[in-house]
Amino acid sequence: MTAIALLTGAIWGRPTWGAWWVWDARLTSMLILLFLYFGVIALGQAISNRDSAAKACSVLAIVGVINIPIIKYSVEWWNTLHQPATFTVTEKPAMPAEMWVPLLIMVLGFYCFFAAVLMMRMRLDVLRREARASWVKAEVKALVEKAS
Repeated sequence: MTAIALLTGAIWGRPTWGAWWVWDARLTSMLILLFLYFGVIALGQAISNRDSAAKACSVLAIVGVINIPIIKYSVEWWNTLHQPATFTVTEKPAMPAEMWVPLLIMVLGFYCFFAAVLMMRMRLDVLRREARASWVKAEVKALVEKAS
């Protein structure tokens, strides 16, 4: 999603700013986030022991969390090309309800989708880690019998 945001932002930025890329605070911090994601993926693949890889990736991800508030508040801390937040908890939205209600519905839908995919991924990871456990074998056997 970060790569898609950067790519579509560049496509949108070309006619708007006249350049594919500018070293804007938000863009640069998003690029750093993308590199952190690549680093977590590469670190996870570089270490053969799954438990050690998970611990190392967890540490790198926790360190990378520092970048999230930098991305969020970059438009307020520095003079950037990006506009400040359109929605705040304390103020009425600046756009008409015909625009922000569907936006909020889509945001909630995306959060639900993300939660569902996250839960499925976590379940798969637990099953992979516990593949030799008797309870997993019993679950797989039950699923096979149910399917046939």
